[in-house]
Amino acid sequence: MGGCFAWLGLPAVVLGLAVCAAGLRAYPETQVCRLKDISVEWVHDTMLRRGITEYDIWGYSRRWVDVQVPRSVADTLEGCEVLVEDVDALLQGQATERTSVSGASAVQVPLGYGGALEHVFFKDFRDLETIYTWLDMLEQTYPGLVTVERVGQTYEGREMRAVHISAGNEQRNPDKKTVVITGGVHAREWIGVSTACYIVERLLSRYGRAAKETRYLDALDFLVIPVFNPDGYAYTWSHDRLWRKNRQPTYLPGCDGVDIDHSFDYHWSGQSIYPCSGDYSGERPFEAVEARSWNEYVNKTKAELDIYGYLDLHSYSEEILYPYAYSCDALPRDLENLLELSHGLARAIRRKSGRNYDVLASCKDRGSDLSPGMGSGSALDYMYHHRARWAFQIKLRDTGNHGFLLPAAHIKPVGRELYAAVKYFCDFILNPEL
Repeated sequence: MGGCFAWLGLPAVVLGLAVCAAGLRAYPETQVCRLKDISVEWVHDTMLRRGITEYDIWGYSRRWVDVQVPRSVADTLEGCEVLVEDVDALLQGQATERTSVSGASAVQVPLGYGGALEHVFFKDFRDLETIYTWLDMLEQTYPGLVTVERVGQTYEGREMRAVHISAGNEQRNPDKKTVVITGGVHAREWIGVSTACYIVERLLSRYGRAAKETRYLDALDFLVIPVFNPDGYAYTWSHDRLWRKNRQPTYLPGCDGVDIDHSFDYHWSGQSIYPCSGDYSGERPFEAVEARSWNEYVNKTKAELDIYGYLDLHSYSEEILYPYAYSCDALPRDLENLLELSHGLARAIRRKSGRNYDVLASCKDRGSDLSPGMGSGSALDYMYHHRARWAFQIKLRDTGNHGFLLPAAHIKPVGRELYAAVKYFCDFILNPEL
């Protein structure tokens, strides 16, 4: 990564980080507005009518749309509630904080001590190289539990990696009941990546030491893909912190990237047809290399797994979404259990941290109830329909004050509250009468 590095040595782990901030895209005089009681289509139409091309939809629900615009545009948008006063200042401030000294002052952590490792690794966000090296270290540290597997290869030649956690207990888990967790489908949503890693660390470091985790790993397999979009994630570190899509070319030169979460072959509609758009769905299902690789991996390489649970970690808005995303007219099977699980996940989070995650159908969050097709081709719908008994997309912190630029101080609190939700999910799978 052009001078960015991480180094691991055994038996001590050295976690050093040098950030290449010099080449990052700047966003001068840019703000994020929250516009209430309007639709995404209204924003697109308004910007098109006014000839404004420099804008980016950060997030939306049926109640609001968050849009990044030049300050001069924000001043003219009626009802603009400024969430981020100065995007560039926030970016630069966080990049400065993240830039650390070289490995000479990195922290050395003895292997096998989970508490110290949690403290060091999750003190800040980590680049792709550091995460992958950390995964390799986990495989060496827990050889009887962890296998790091290759899911596929991205357009730019990076590996998609999965962490398969299994105690190999054929008597306790003969059917290979499995929980799948994915993070980083959208490149700029760093908190999803760190939270997926946090869950991995907690499960492993507590196995054999805590009764619940020992029971989970004896009776369940876990398949975790911390960085589902390696090219895009690497790009957010080297070029543009707010990049969303993958990095493969499209038919329009200069407009690279396909939105992976609109690329799956389940009610794919191709509604987003402009390649420069952040939610561009491609010209055909599975056009995104990562979605195609995942389809091959989960349905062929991992065909023997009985996937009971799927959690897709995103940000932001603090929501728990259940299927379907593509339409509110389609009722999911087993709706009663989906609702019970959704509210149980939210309750576990609330008990852990006091945060109130809303529960709703994904179609309502994505606006498919008002504009059919807005949520088409999602990983949530695809996994629920094809492989998972129960599937959820969880939008992590916060509710808009920082958006995608959540400070690193939130990494461990978010990890802890989501880990509480994962524990509830595991308890439900192992004892659905709870």
